[in-house]
Amino acid sequence: MKHVRILAALGASLALTAACTQFPALDRTITPTLEASDYPTLVPIDPILAAAQTSKVEPTQAKAAIDARVAALKARAARLSGSVLSGAERQRLAQGLR
Repeated sequence: MKHVRILAALGASLALTAACTQFPALDRTITPTLEASDYPTLVPIDPILAAAQTSKVEPTQAKAAIDARVAALKARAARLSGSVLSGAERQRLAQGLR
């Protein structure tokens, strides 16, 4: 029960400390050139949605490609997880440490 009170007091003190944070001055950070510029041109969303729906991704081909990539990465990880030193190098290093 004592730990709960300590944690509650710690949480309250952190919340109060965060409430006293100074925020950076953000007034007049936009340049006059940026203020004078026009808004971006709005584009209708219908052509974008139509293009997204016409691009067809074959799920079985995508899954096969992803599975092949995963297998290649696992094989690469297995090759990299081996020892970097050869037997002779390891022996020479062990002799140098004595």
